[in-house]
Amino acid sequence: MTEQAAPPRTDAASANAPGHVERHGIDFIAPEERGGSSFSLFWIWMSANVLYLYFVIGGGLVLLGLSVVEALAVTVVGNLWWAVVGWLAVSGPSAGAPSVTIMRAMFGIRGNRIFGGALGVLIGLFYEIINIAVGTFAALALLPHLGVELGMAGEWSVLLVVAFLSFVFSVYGHGTIMALSPYFSGALALAFVVLGYFVLTAADFGYTAPELPTGERWAMIALGYAIVASGPLSWGTGADYSRYLPERTPRRGIIWWTALGGFIPAVLIGGLGVLAATAIDMTDPQQTIGEIVPAWFTPVFLFVVFLGTVTNNVLVAYSTGLYAQGLGIRLPRATTVVVTGTVATVLGGWLVFGAPSFLDTLNAALELSVCILGPLVAIYAVDIVLRRNRYDGRALNDERPGSEFWYRHGYFAPGVVAMVVGAVVSLLFVNSTLFVGPVAAALGGADLSALLAPVVGGLVYAILWRYTAPYNDPARRPGATAPRPERMETAA
Repeated sequence: MTEQAAPPRTDAASANAPGHVERHGIDFIAPEERGGSSFSLFWIWMSANVLYLYFVIGGGLVLLGLSVVEALAVTVVGNLWWAVVGWLAVSGPSAGAPSVTIMRAMFGIRGNRIFGGALGVLIGLFYEIINIAVGTFAALALLPHLGVELGMAGEWSVLLVVAFLSFVFSVYGHGTIMALSPYFSGALALAFVVLGYFVLTAADFGYTAPELPTGERWAMIALGYAIVASGPLSWGTGADYSRYLPERTPRRGIIWWTALGGFIPAVLIGGLGVLAATAIDMTDPQQTIGEIVPAWFTPVFLFVVFLGTVTNNVLVAYSTGLYAQGLGIRLPRATTVVVTGTVATVLGGWLVFGAPSFLDTLNAALELSVCILGPLVAIYAVDIVLRRNRYDGRALNDERPGSEFWYRHGYFAPGVVAMVVGAVVSLLFVNSTLFVGPVAAALGGADLSALLAPVVGGLVYAILWRYTAPYNDPARRPGATAPRPERMETAA
């Protein structure tokens, strides 16, 4: 089956055109306002993931004491979670709504304001802050190469410029982001290809990792996996960018183009970071990269770091604005992007100018984020399977008491219980610089949170979803109506 071509543009659809501020937020996208093909998802995910952060994470795996082969294997395996991100994206065309709206089916209207809206805002702010910090560090390192020296006021001005560029495209919204993403992807990918050449020529392929006891080595491998997996696990927002596709868009294309758009750059750039760590000190690669690249490429590299963090923040800020609407805040999407962006800018200033150690703060936060992200993504993925990807976007937007997804008192017990149980189990097995769970301590520091949290959360949800009264009766489950013929075609 070929993908449905874009329908003729209507006045409503033109509001999502490049250069127009998108009018839609977490509401339902009508069929006449949709168009395009799943291939467009590849560019949007690629532009957000040709990212310097993966270079830092790859180098960080070697700093943990892993060998090159171990670090490369962890990079590949941890990024397999992008397949799940692709799976989540299939719910967008089905519901015609973003992820935070769809998650009302899993937690209930009120429950979703906690486990969808509130957690989504916190996670989004976390990554916005990181991107602002990394972009600011890169810009501050770049300016001396251009003959510009700044005082403290000037450095704060740089941070504000980074923040503005991060959020202005998010304010315009989906159409503008989709139009610009191929150009950002191409420019960033080209620069990383050049960087790859220099890294490969400088890498020490005879590098020997430090000797570690077997138990400690496996603990470091598990910790590295948790850090790598936190990347794709943070993108439980696949539907945000696929919801404008026609409902009959085949699942296969949505899954593959979303997953490949994230997986390919994450693995390749992470792998470059692993190899670079055999030649330079990766605790501060923005400064040490000059040891393996020619002088002319150093400012290019720093600009790529800056641009990559901005493009990543565009998607993060866009989804964070949607999550803020999911809290029940009656503000337009563009306004919530500005409000959350302002908060992120202030906290980003603290991380840049006040935090004692950026790298330590980053690693600790990434490690702990998996405790929440793992079960959240798993519950979402399992729900798509259980409901056979049947979501009624109009019903999901009905927040009135007694509505279809109000459940009991606004909460859906299977989702709430599964989320709490998954997070608690994850905390028991986590090993971060801020917190070591009792089970992880008993296992010699092995961090199994990234492995167990999704499994436990998803399994508990599936069991409760099938056996909790009155929803153990399939006829009484929201969305239990017979699938429409066009929905059945999405399996093609």
